[in-house]
Amino acid sequence: MALEWEQTVVDARDPAALGSWWARALGWVVVNDSPEEYEVRPGPERLPGVVFVPVPDPKTSKNRLHLGFRPDDQAAEVRRLVGLGTRHADVGQGADATWVVPADPEGNEFCVLASR
Repeated sequence: MALEWEQTVVDARDPAALGSWWARALGWVVVNDSPEEYEVRPGPERLPGVVFVPVPDPKTSKNRLHLGFRPDDQAAEVRRLVGLGTRHADVGQGADATWVVPADPEGNEFCVLASR
């Protein structure tokens, strides 16, 4: 038996707005924009995808799971993401952390790691 990572599901107050933001942030494509789910993927036939589903409640605490990204140029990528609407988040990473923690427009934290 084998498992294939198909998607990560994200609860969202506004799935279309948040999914569209992530599509721009990642340079991915929208493969489903129904009211029940908004899915983005690296390409139409590529996996995994990220699916945004509607929930009535706002995010209230630190994520239990978050994504980590390693860009070629951490500082440039953080500036680009801030330009798209992220804000810096404090999840206890400390001043000496080699990663930056932004939050998307609905407050979901993710990491931008230092360049290799």
